[in-house]
Amino acid sequence: MAYERQGETPLDYMPCRYGMSKLMFRGPRRSLSGRYAAFLGGTETYGKFITRPYPALIEARTGVKCINFGWPNAGIDVFLHDPDVLSAAAGARAVVLQVPPAQNMSNRFYRVHPRRNDRFVEASPMLRAIYNEVDFTEFHFTRHMLGRLQSLSAERFALVREELQMAWGARMRVLVERIGAPVVLLWMSGHEMRGAADDPGLLEDPAFVTRGMVKEMMPLVRSVVDATASAEAMAAGARGMVHSEFEAAVASELLGPQVHQETAARLGPVVEELVNA
Repeated sequence: MAYERQGETPLDYMPCRYGMSKLMFRGPRRSLSGRYAAFLGGTETYGKFITRPYPALIEARTGVKCINFGWPNAGIDVFLHDPDVLSAAAGARAVVLQVPPAQNMSNRFYRVHPRRNDRFVEASPMLRAIYNEVDFTEFHFTRHMLGRLQSLSAERFALVREELQMAWGARMRVLVERIGAPVVLLWMSGHEMRGAADDPGLLEDPAFVTRGMVKEMMPLVRSVVDATASAEAMAAGARGMVHSEFEAAVASELLGPQVHQETAARLGPVVEELVNA
């Protein structure tokens, strides 16, 4: 495992901003002129602890200008409500949209932070009524909150899960429509797409997203690229990541450099064909 010692300079993400967006994306900042591919996604797309995340690897492989709009722990909301990101995506020849999780977005049961979509803000009266024994003020993150609700009642939690999945489908349709440019949906995960009955839920990302949900999106996007990590890439783990000793536990839970390499190999030809068409 490659990591920085505490006190040393961490990986420089060269944070930059596009337009009036409040989000600081991974740099260096790129020009939005000419032909380019835009990459919208979460922690994996951003490349937390990764020297060269998959968008950079694709650019090196193909020569296509790849602009990284990844945002750690992003849900659908952070992109849907950022007009500068949507404008940049609309101007791209191709947009890669990493399949987002279903829990990190506002819905009828709870509200999340508009930019930090993994941050739980408040429960709705409806959710408080369903779980009237729960003190929601103790939760700060969606995963923690949902894990507690699931442990209390599988029957009641089924209502929450159904709401998240329905909201995900509706919100994804709106996002793809607003992007306008050809969209490639990217499944980048440590597990393959599964049916509703055997979906791992909160245990693995993208949480609560099933094969059927992705299939329903297929008529709306140009293609779906399945970049499920191989057993070998998963076994390599965090080897090659750059992080402090303090961050080692967090890094161990993320997809490592070898998964990014596999993703670039599968996704690169699709991006190159669209941008150069």
